[in-house]
Amino acid sequence: MGITYHEKERVFSIDTPNTSYLIGIVDAADPTDGSSADTGSKDTRARGNSSVCGGYVGHMYYGKRIRDVELPYLLRIDEPPYVPSVNQRDKLSFLDSFPMEYPTHGIGDFREDCMEVRTKAGHTALELSYVGYELQKGKPKLEGLPATFGTEEDCETLCLILEDRVLSLKVELYYSTFSDNDGIARSVRVINEGSEEIYLTKVLSACLDMDNKDFELLTLHGSWARERHIQRNPVGYGFQGVSSVRGESSHQHHPFLGLLTRGATQEEGEVYGLHFVYSGNFTGLVYRGQFDNIRAMMGINGSDFCWKLLPGEAFTAPEVILTYSAHGLGDMTRCYHDLYRNHLIRSRYKDRKRPILINNWEATYFDFTTEKLLDIAKEASKQGIEMLVMDDGWFGNRCDDNRALGDWFVNEDKLKGGLSYLVSEVNKLGMKFGIWFEPEMISPDSDLYRAHPDWAIAVPGREAGLCRCQYVLDLTRKEIVEYVWERLCNILESANIEYVKWDMNRQLADLGSIDLPADRMGELCHRYVLAVYELQERLVTKFPDLLLENCSGGGARFDPGMLYYSPQIWCSDDTDAIERLMIQEGTALIYPLSCMGAHVSDCPNHAVGRMTPFETRGYVALTGTFGYELDITKISEEDRNMIPKQVKMYHKFHMLISQGDYYRIASYADNHEWDCYMIVNKEKTEALLIYIQVLRQPNCHSRIFPCKGLSPDKKYEIFRYDMKNGEDTPFGSASLYGETLMNAGIRIESLWGDHQGMMLHFVEQ
Repeated sequence: MGITYHEKERVFSIDTPNTSYLIGIVDAADPTDGSSADTGSKDTRARGNSSVCGGYVGHMYYGKRIRDVELPYLLRIDEPPYVPSVNQRDKLSFLDSFPMEYPTHGIGDFREDCMEVRTKAGHTALELSYVGYELQKGKPKLEGLPATFGTEEDCETLCLILEDRVLSLKVELYYSTFSDNDGIARSVRVINEGSEEIYLTKVLSACLDMDNKDFELLTLHGSWARERHIQRNPVGYGFQGVSSVRGESSHQHHPFLGLLTRGATQEEGEVYGLHFVYSGNFTGLVYRGQFDNIRAMMGINGSDFCWKLLPGEAFTAPEVILTYSAHGLGDMTRCYHDLYRNHLIRSRYKDRKRPILINNWEATYFDFTTEKLLDIAKEASKQGIEMLVMDDGWFGNRCDDNRALGDWFVNEDKLKGGLSYLVSEVNKLGMKFGIWFEPEMISPDSDLYRAHPDWAIAVPGREAGLCRCQYVLDLTRKEIVEYVWERLCNILESANIEYVKWDMNRQLADLGSIDLPADRMGELCHRYVLAVYELQERLVTKFPDLLLENCSGGGARFDPGMLYYSPQIWCSDDTDAIERLMIQEGTALIYPLSCMGAHVSDCPNHAVGRMTPFETRGYVALTGTFGYELDITKISEEDRNMIPKQVKMYHKFHMLISQGDYYRIASYADNHEWDCYMIVNKEKTEALLIYIQVLRQPNCHSRIFPCKGLSPDKKYEIFRYDMKNGEDTPFGSASLYGETLMNAGIRIESLWGDHQGMMLHFVEQ
């Protein structure tokens, strides 16, 4: 494992435990003229330099681990159209077919590109040549950005140095590997070494340029209340993909691309994944060209983006996490889960049991008082619930969602005795206390807006559009960031608040800032995201014991960038257990279960009106952070009596679910009848199987299906978890070997009724 430069072959090999990624350097000069050798000496950081001007950086291979590196045929430079020095009459044909590691605009590669610029004179051509490389232990931070991390013992980083000598523009391509994972983190840094400003109009973070393998494209699409549904389509000619220009990663599209060989399943087929560690506008694009080559790219969306780079300045693009699986989607999933658990999430709650919370939003909406909240808390504490979260409506004149955002002062007419009294009374019950904020927003009907109407993002002279009757604060301005920070701190320091739900309920539009000059207006969206990151970094630094949960109208900013600051994100505003099967399946495809905010809510469900058994709601919420979103004082006695059993279930299985390996068995989204998945601990000594029968079919047999992830040689006792009694009860008459359970399968009888669930517990005998 590790990263090696093979000087003779001029090939970089990036090896993870199970994959290899090869990059080749091809000279523009004739390779037979003797000018292609590296002449740079290597220091302790393994720095190399090339004496050749015009070396192209080519993508050779990404796939299963291989040892050979002398593979020039993979770049096809010995066949037409040849390198430009050999075919001196047709450089453009070479550029338009060579597998570029980082393609650029305006020089003859007419496929989709990764980087575009505009000079002071208005020119857009950019040609990057290989200059050298640096190899270092560990993984450098990305200034102002979330990113994966690791120590010098478990990470290694390659920096390829490229340059446009005409523009004096240097581009550094970073590749980091992890000793315990097959993920590769890629990012880009651009430095202006010239004497004039350069405008960056597009800077993507990663590209995969390779032959088509009859690929399908897997993406996650949706809308509010139905986020991250899985979609698969054949990759046709031209371009296809996902994007957001909403100032957030969005409900509609997700910053992830999966390239799958046709018919790939959970266990079979090749899978390439690209996942963007960013929370703003993005593009993920797959382009199939005339020679059946595939170019997959990801990065900041070029729409409304233009970054002015002064001489001596640098711009850092966010990172993309690549992964490759030779054994289907399941291996890709577990690679992302482990990488994010071990190398992205930093919270002290990462490996700790999260408190079971009850949120008052669907219980009361804006209609609550101190007395009502304490009534909920008193009943919740009796049932074993550990935290009360006060949602929207506690501040200013916030009696509905038409006013008061920005007025972050406690409404003591509603909360008699103030926040400190409420929190102290909740603490006396043995419960923690959490609070909701939407700090990025401002209402037109607010004291803050009346005092500072120019604080909202808007185009001068144009009436800005409302969404949810609110505007967005211009966080590119320092004084506004400091106001938000001051109000956050004042509230959090006024009482023993141990949890914050950070919400963001509208998109960015009418892009304008009075502080940005005309030639920097294209920086607004990215600077806005950087400001959000700055605020959240300050928050988790000043309050390191705080449990932060991000939210954006539910799941509109559920992305790896947010995970760097919060160990959990509210998965969706749709809490219906059946709808959540599809939402959580798509989310769990790339995210650890421990980060998916999931609650047991009331019925009829507030989003869809569906009635689902309380038991089933518990099983579905268990495979997330687990909590409650209902008025516990008003639900039926039967349901209320089940809460202590669900609390016991959570405490019994939380560590297994949050740290175990996830295996998908069946998808309700595909079969429209049932859903099933397993979670297996790393030692393969314990596992859970969760089965949801969505629709009961008449005159049907039981289901026999294979288990997954068990050890073939271990023998397992099988129990059915009885939620009504809070205990394991024997399931079947005999213990079975893992090989039997995974090959012959397990039998589940048809359950009586729709929307029924059950959970099996496997324990090594």
